[in-house]
Amino acid sequence: MKKADLGVALYILTAFVMFIVSIPSFFLDVLLAINIATAFIVMFGCMFAKEALDMSYFPTVLLFTTIFRIALNVSSTKLILLKGEPGNVVTTFGQFVGGGDLIIGVIVFVILILIQFMVINKGSERVAEVTARFTLDAMPGKQMAIDADLNTGAITDQEAKIRRDKIQQEASFFGSMDGAVKYVKGDAMAGLLITVVNIVGGIAMGVLRQGMDIGDALDKYTILTIGDGLVSQIPSLLISLSTGILVTKGSKDADFGSVLLKQLFGVPKVLYMTGGVIAFLGIVTPLNPVIFVTLGMVFIIAGRMVAGTIETAKIEQEVDADEVAAEEIRQPENVTSLLQVDPIELEFGYGIIPLADVNQGGDLLDRVVMIRRQIALELGTVVPIIRLRDNIQLNPNQYIIKIKGIQVSEGEILFDHYMAMNPGYVEEEITGIPTFEPSFHLPAIWITENQRERAESMGYTVVDPPSIIATHLTEIIRQHISELLTRQDVSHLVENLKESNPSLVEELVPKLLGLGEVQKVLQNLLKEGISIRDLLSIFETLADYAATTRDTDILTEYVRQGLKRAISARFFPANETTSVVTLDPKIEQEVMAAVKQTEQGAYLNLEPEKTKAIMNSIGTEVGKLESLGKAPIIITSPIVRMYFKRLTEDYYRDLIVVSYNEIESNIELQSVGMVTA
Repeated sequence: MKKADLGVALYILTAFVMFIVSIPSFFLDVLLAINIATAFIVMFGCMFAKEALDMSYFPTVLLFTTIFRIALNVSSTKLILLKGEPGNVVTTFGQFVGGGDLIIGVIVFVILILIQFMVINKGSERVAEVTARFTLDAMPGKQMAIDADLNTGAITDQEAKIRRDKIQQEASFFGSMDGAVKYVKGDAMAGLLITVVNIVGGIAMGVLRQGMDIGDALDKYTILTIGDGLVSQIPSLLISLSTGILVTKGSKDADFGSVLLKQLFGVPKVLYMTGGVIAFLGIVTPLNPVIFVTLGMVFIIAGRMVAGTIETAKIEQEVDADEVAAEEIRQPENVTSLLQVDPIELEFGYGIIPLADVNQGGDLLDRVVMIRRQIALELGTVVPIIRLRDNIQLNPNQYIIKIKGIQVSEGEILFDHYMAMNPGYVEEEITGIPTFEPSFHLPAIWITENQRERAESMGYTVVDPPSIIATHLTEIIRQHISELLTRQDVSHLVENLKESNPSLVEELVPKLLGLGEVQKVLQNLLKEGISIRDLLSIFETLADYAATTRDTDILTEYVRQGLKRAISARFFPANETTSVVTLDPKIEQEVMAAVKQTEQGAYLNLEPEKTKAIMNSIGTEVGKLESLGKAPIIITSPIVRMYFKRLTEDYYRDLIVVSYNEIESNIELQSVGMVTA
């Protein structure tokens, strides 16, 4: 056991021992001295804590100190009633602090109780309650601010985690403080009741057991009881004061003392006016002129000194700023930071800034957060931080999307307009500015706010500028998500799976496949829009076949077959016949005959005329599907699927190529054509 743990346990154990065992008066003096010292330690600790969480265990400290003080009350009560000798500390507090007089002692004790119970405790309780309520209400906003900073790249994942943990700790702390203040309030009430019981019991013991006169018994036992109450209430008052300091603490950047002095005595004008008023009262009123005029002059002199200090600090600050600027000019430029390439960037002209500025009502940052959540749920991978920045070189309403520092797409919006698109069944057209939807390059028109309701009633699909940008960004991320998946990302996915399936991961990585080979398989799946969220099934399939081949293309096909339920759900709606195009077996044989195997992998060596003929046939058959409003899907045999997809991906990016082994048996298909050459 650690020494600190042993000390805390001994502190609590001592309190419970005092409830049961009568202790000598000398030992009681030692414990009372420790109790007073502990109260001062707690108070000074709260004063000089820079923020409330520096004393995060304060509610527990309140409970421990309250139990210890009550135990001391019980022990001192036993000694007062049994022997009339509770020790030096209690006797001294009763005679010296109470003035040795019964009435004075009672008055001082009652004043302490009133100050603690009605002023400090009541105020601290209210502040703790309000702070706890506002802290809990502010949690969602703080969480959204962290997500926004994270998505803009202002903070890292680790910094975001630390800030989220701090928010949780603050909520727990102030919630605990709201209840812990009741300990101090109850302690004050208990002290008052114990004092009354001690006075009555002491008089009864003195008169009935020791044969004393009622006056002598009242004088002796009341003074001792008041001394016991004072020696208990003074530490209790310090703890109450500590509670008030902690729940009202506002500064997080400096110590309590320096901030307090700066705020009270840091403005020369305030000191001048205060000194003038105090001196004026000493001159024109019967108040002691020596005291008041002297004190007024002290404030005026202090104000002049503070003003001089402020002027000196301002000059030094200007000099330091000039020196820093000169030093930066003299230093060689640090270009290391310029080498960093952001995975995803969204740059926009100054006309789009209001959409990204939360203070102007923009919600583009929130939409970026939702994009990352949507991709994670849909494809099972984490999208890297999306960097948003303005670019004055762009047109005001223009935006561009970059992947790894290279522009891959762009768009232009009208800030105060809406985009209306005809879904195909709108008969009456609406007037507007012709344009194209940037994500899918569909014809659209820009309309004004006044036209929006009418366009929607006519059947148009109407979207606002932030939705246009968010949809465009989402589609670009989907298209390039495979190249955004890094080895580090795969390592995180492997570690997450290892927590629940350590045996599987240990069998596969790195014994059968390296991290790079697993990355290649996952990239192949993402490239064709297959989710890798079911990482367990993917790894199970890889573990089954990696012993026989390490060709990542072939392993990808095995994994796709293992994910046929997900693929069927992705491309073939349930309870519906799906129209598809098949591939001529002769074409399949020609494609397989053109496959050449090398150490770097397989490639196709098909004649250009044959390739052109196949592409023309695909165009014809896909046109049939599109005329029916269906997705372009071609069904092939398993062995040829990956090579045929590789052949067509440069010509038909959105073409879906699926093998028979990737389709569930209950799926109904209807062939509307065959690709031939």
